[in-house]
Amino acid sequence: MARIFITGSADGLGQLAANALIAQGHQVVLHARNESRAQQAMDQVRGAESVVTADLAISDETKELAAKVNALGTFDAVIHNAGVYEDSAQQIFAVNTLAPYILTCLIQRPERLIYLSSGMHMQGYFTPESFARQVGRITYSDSKLHVLMLTKAVARRWTNVYSNAVDPGWVPTKMGGKGAPDDLQKGYETQVWLATSNDAAARVSGNYFHHRKVTHHNPEADDVRLQERFLSLCQEVTGVSFP
Repeated sequence: MARIFITGSADGLGQLAANALIAQGHQVVLHARNESRAQQAMDQVRGAESVVTADLAISDETKELAAKVNALGTFDAVIHNAGVYEDSAQQIFAVNTLAPYILTCLIQRPERLIYLSSGMHMQGYFTPESFARQVGRITYSDSKLHVLMLTKAVARRWTNVYSNAVDPGWVPTKMGGKGAPDDLQKGYETQVWLATSNDAAARVSGNYFHHRKVTHHNPEADDVRLQERFLSLCQEVTGVSFP
């Protein structure tokens, strides 16, 4: 039995992954943006161990969230599921790019880290100047490229951790919309599998998965020099250094 923490698990793919993991007999701690959503999460995910709250758009709350998670003890896996899509560039940058970085740095290191990226990262760019002065230029696609760069930097730096990214597909969640064409079940199965499976195919690191298969990605994410620049910029913006 594994113990897993999932960000953004009040609804959508995070909630579906939580329910699937609990059904398999694992312990799951949920995360929600505020107390009302926390109650909703506990109502919808029967059998969850507990829920912690923080608004990931506010970096101080994200740092406090890491402390709350550490106070609960150690975790075998953390699924960085939370994300925003149709929002301001500032919110996208805070929630999609900076929050996973902060939580990765501050939460006690688990055996497995799973990050939710997107096929839209293929259209993303890493522009260092946007971190400091021109946040308005950071798009959802850019943020999902950032997530993949973080995934690969973690895999390279922390050789005792399985760090992988997932493209869940365009699935019919609140974010994806009712008309989304991809399979909802396949949208959360890969992160569940990566968090718990002893399959050799799941016990790997530095990969980008779609429906349990390693798939093609933006080669910019593999550039070690850019990964290091990304980490240093995140440290400058957040005040949190990568361990």
